Amino acid sequence: MLRYLLAVLGLAVSAQTLAQTGTAEPTQLIELASQCPPSFELTVDNRCELRNLYQFYTSVQGRGVGGTQTELPQHRDGFTPQQIDLGRYLFFDPLLSGDGSQSCASCHDPDKGFADGRAISTGVGGLKGTRSAPTLWNSAFLTSFFWDARASSLEQQAEGPLYAEVEMANTPAKLLTDLNASEAYRGLFAEAFPGDDTITLEEIYTSLAAFQTSLISLNSRYDQYVHGNHEALTETEIAGLNVFRSFVARCSECHQPPLFTNNQIAVIGTPEPEGMPLDVGAEATYNAAKLKGGFKVPTLRNINMTAPYMHSGVFDNLRDATEFYNKGRGHAVPEGVDMQIHWHIWEPDLTDRELDLIVEFMKTLTDETFRPVLPERVPSGMPPVLGVQQPDTLAQTSGASQPRENYNR
Repeated sequence: MLRYLLAVLGLAVSAQTLAQTGTAEPTQLIELASQCPPSFELTVDNRCELRNLYQFYTSVQGRGVGGTQTELPQHRDGFTPQQIDLGRYLFFDPLLSGDGSQSCASCHDPDKGFADGRAISTGVGGLKGTRSAPTLWNSAFLTSFFWDARASSLEQQAEGPLYAEVEMANTPAKLLTDLNASEAYRGLFAEAFPGDDTITLEEIYTSLAAFQTSLISLNSRYDQYVHGNHEALTETEIAGLNVFRSFVARCSECHQPPLFTNNQIAVIGTPEPEGMPLDVGAEATYNAAKLKGGFKVPTLRNINMTAPYMHSGVFDNLRDATEFYNKGRGHAVPEGVDMQIHWHIWEPDLTDRELDLIVEFMKTLTDETFRPVLPERVPSGMPPVLGVQQPDTLAQTSGASQPRENYNR
């Protein structure tokens, strides 16, 4: 106990980091949570297990396929409260970036639906990538990560932004040096991972994954309607739900309730912003020409908070993003480019009224009931970083971009 108290009361940043970021304030006592986040139940072996009303339903093949009252697909849970809470502190701590200027929350801002409000994300030194930052809500249910699905776990995904030059621009060696130089972090990691004297990369990735799997958004007005409160949606919103699920619009065939994604890759022929080259997407991941221009089907949960839309943020509002699907199969594919457009993309010929109804329905998927508490301070003693200082615009991001090998979304 004495060792732990001394650890968490210590100054928390290495000399190298202090030189880059200025003098940090001494940390006060930080204690990790001993209880699970909301919507999780603590088990007898100190593990947090997810609980929600969708667990009372069944579905086709147990994959979340079916009507509104359908079970969710498999998910990740079982982390300890201490690991989840440690991940929360790491998530907002700029110590994780190479120059101490950015945190994970710089691109995944809770105020913007755990996205960043930019068409193209910006990293250390103002360098721009080539893709937008996806939301992190309900990451526990995802089976692949990044727009091009090249990571199969949250732990593998974490390595991308941490070490990409156009994102957090750190290195594994520096990350370990800075965290192990922090008395506070050594004490907290020892509590979250008993028996280890030094912080390891695997523990860092596990902690970040633990926090992200706790970001559950399943209590929107739509969910309340599904669970029996038929007053939760207006007549207009119910009409929008009916259009959304209709065989004419076919929105729900890819954006399947209740996650509003099918966890698959789809080639839909989204246009690139002016001046940006064609992004081949999942073709590069799987070395498969049939996936040229293919990207993960994003969740529509909290979609009203995460503009702009598509992998490159080409649409700055929900109405335009919805209308794209109504303009005809492959209408935006560049001349001379061969794309195998997903068979769900066709010519639904929806009216303006029907498009408006779909948009109104999607707004009912907003839910921040279990938004995590933002830390007032982090163990490094540096000011927590949340979001970006100024929102980006398409005009600012439509010009020259970084080389393709640097994108990490």
